[in-house]
Amino acid sequence: METLGYMALFMVAHWYLSLFCQTFYLHRYSAHKMFTMSPFWEKFFYFLTWVTQGSSFLSPRAYAILHRMHHEYSDTHDDPHSPHHTDNVMTMMWKTKIIYNNVLKWRVQPEEKFLGQYPEWDAMDKVADSWTSRIGWVLFYIAIYAIALPVTMWWVLPIAVPIHALMGPIHGAIVNWSGHKYGYSNWDNGDKSRNTLFADVLLLGELFQNNHHYYPLRPNFATKWWEFDPTYPVIKVLNAIGVIKISNSPAAQMAAAPIQPRPDYTTVEAVKIPEDISRKLNKKAYKRREMAKEMA
Repeated sequence: METLGYMALFMVAHWYLSLFCQTFYLHRYSAHKMFTMSPFWEKFFYFLTWVTQGSSFLSPRAYAILHRMHHEYSDTHDDPHSPHHTDNVMTMMWKTKIIYNNVLKWRVQPEEKFLGQYPEWDAMDKVADSWTSRIGWVLFYIAIYAIALPVTMWWVLPIAVPIHALMGPIHGAIVNWSGHKYGYSNWDNGDKSRNTLFADVLLLGELFQNNHHYYPLRPNFATKWWEFDPTYPVIKVLNAIGVIKISNSPAAQMAAAPIQPRPDYTTVEAVKIPEDISRKLNKKAYKRREMAKEMA
């Protein structure tokens, strides 16, 4: 039973290391550029993402493009992974897989606004996305359990190994399904994003979807005093020791705030904003931009 406890720790360690690279590197850095880092650290975290995600490695370029599409078309038919336009979580993730592979292999040309400002390392992508790499990682997971556990406990393998092998998609399924269906909303984003947990320890802050969609460039996904994003303290430490750099200027903070409320794109009628409301929104946006200039 002691050995089984060690294997449980291995599972938990893999869960959170893989998840950290997803939320810190793929999401907050690659897709949103919430902070900057040197070329060395960019390559370091690129490689670490491959090691921690293993067989479910996601290309930072393809991830960034899909995630930007998700923000642009959140919970509409063009959203790559909305739970409101698929029958269940499996069909949602299968749709996401198809779109991801098309973007990764350049079978489709993404819109220009989604391109650029993400890490690219073609040689690493070729290795990490190869069947040799993916199968090799699965065999590694099997070997860890087969060596550590007695034969009488090998029944654990068909339960544990698929979780390790599909770690990335499992994280994505929980976040994209739960984060747009269950929980509470602090902000009116014009979509169906939700905050699923008050203290999102399970997904390291990723389930603050409503907050994040309202403040897409804010490194701290928690926006209320009683909310806690576990990844943000790590970001602050990495910033303090010089691994990354986040701007704390008032202008940067203003830029990270929403300029204007999103219209409700879930209905065709709501796409066209009435003229009087449009004028008010434009006036508000202008005022906030001027405030940012003064504080810069």
